[in-house]
Amino acid sequence: MDLKKLSIALLTVSDTRSLKDDKSGDMLSEFVATSNHSLIDRQLVKDDIYEIRATTSTWIANGNIQVIISTGGTGFTGRDSTPEAIEPLFDKQIDGFGELFRQISYEEIGSSTIQSRATAGIANGTLIFVLPGSSSAVETAWDKILRNQLDLEFKPCNFAELIPRFKEKI
Repeated sequence: MDLKKLSIALLTVSDTRSLKDDKSGDMLSEFVATSNHSLIDRQLVKDDIYEIRATTSTWIANGNIQVIISTGGTGFTGRDSTPEAIEPLFDKQIDGFGELFRQISYEEIGSSTIQSRATAGIANGTLIFVLPGSSSAVETAWDKILRNQLDLEFKPCNFAELIPRFKEKI
C-alpha cells in the first residue's frame, strides 16, 4: 500500500439527483483519482439527517477510510441539513476550513458566500469535509484547499499529517 495515498469516501446529499447525474460527485471522483488517492466508497443519500449521519458514522467506524468528503445539503432552504447531521459526529472541528472556503468564495461569488455552511472536522482519526453541492463550489474547495491539504508532501503542514497512520511516520 502506498503510504502517501489516502483512502477517501464520497457522499452526495440530494433529494433531486442520482449517481447518474451527480456532477459534483463525478468531479470529486475525478479529483481523487487524478491526485492518486483511492476512492473506497461513493454513495448518494436523500437530504435526511439520519441517512446522512448513518452513512457518515459507518465510514468513520471503518478503519480503511481516512477522509470523507460530502457535497450538498449545506444551504438554508428546504431540507438542507448536512452540517446538522455531521457536525455532532466531530471530535474536533476544523474552524478554519469553513472560514477559508468562504473567504476564497467571496472572491468568486461575492456576498452570496455568506450562505455557505461548508465545515470540516475530525472524528475517530477520519478527516471530514462538508462542501456545498454546486460544482463550482466543489472545484473551488478542491483546487484552493483540499488538493494541497490532502497531500502529505505539502509544507509547512497539511491535513494528511493529522491522520494517525501518517502521524506515526512523521
